[in-house]
Amino acid sequence: MAGGLVKYRHLSRNSAHRRALLRNLVTALVEHESIRTTWPKAKETQRLAEKLITLAKRNNETSRRKATGILFTPHALLPKLFGELRLRYEARPGGYTRVLRTEPKSTYDQGESAILQLVDGPKDLRYATAAAAVARDRRLGRAQTPLTRLNRRKATRFRGPDAQSAFEAMVGRMGEMRLERRGGADPVQPKIVPRKASKASPLALAIAGHEEGRARSGGSWSGGGGGGKALEVAAAAAKGKAANHDSASASR
Repeated sequence: MAGGLVKYRHLSRNSAHRRALLRNLVTALVEHESIRTTWPKAKETQRLAEKLITLAKRNNETSRRKATGILFTPHALLPKLFGELRLRYEARPGGYTRVLRTEPKSTYDQGESAILQLVDGPKDLRYATAAAAVARDRRLGRAQTPLTRLNRRKATRFRGPDAQSAFEAMVGRMGEMRLERRGGADPVQPKIVPRKASKASPLALAIAGHEEGRARSGGSWSGGGGGGKALEVAAAAAKGKAANHDSASASR
């Protein structure tokens, strides 16, 4: 119906509590530029954060008074809002925040979680992931995928004239971090970790004895260490167990 109220999430709170919650979250967002909360809270906070940055871009007395009424600590955050953030988003027409879905917080809290962050900032995840993808493609010697090129273009579009040089520096740092994390090894070669058996079954012990006998005999499948006999005994035991299971099923 025309002229109806805008729908929004109530977040299981009354009007005053909901307003205080969103003010608290948007204050933390301006201060830290990245917060983690539930998906519904992140989407509602995103609306208020977009409005707050729009007020900062107007940069007049009325917008300052309205922003003061939104932030819980305006004396500490108004200089950043009307200074650094206003200049950062001066050329961007909209979309100052981004919501990214994440895994639930814990086993006992399976609510939908999300990360709400300011774009084009030092904690921009799309910027970091795009740089990591470019670094990996260069390390493997392969061409960039269309999705990687799209993410790079989006991440550097409104970052100013030095966006490409800063992005290349980030790509270099991502490559160095990858090598340091792997101890300087070649990241292309996969590291094979032997799987540890949780329970030593008779069949596993028989196979291990068979492999030991094979190694002692110089790599041939016959002879050595009694591994073949152990494998035959284990196979016979497994066959007898299956026969007993079939007879028990038939008697039922």
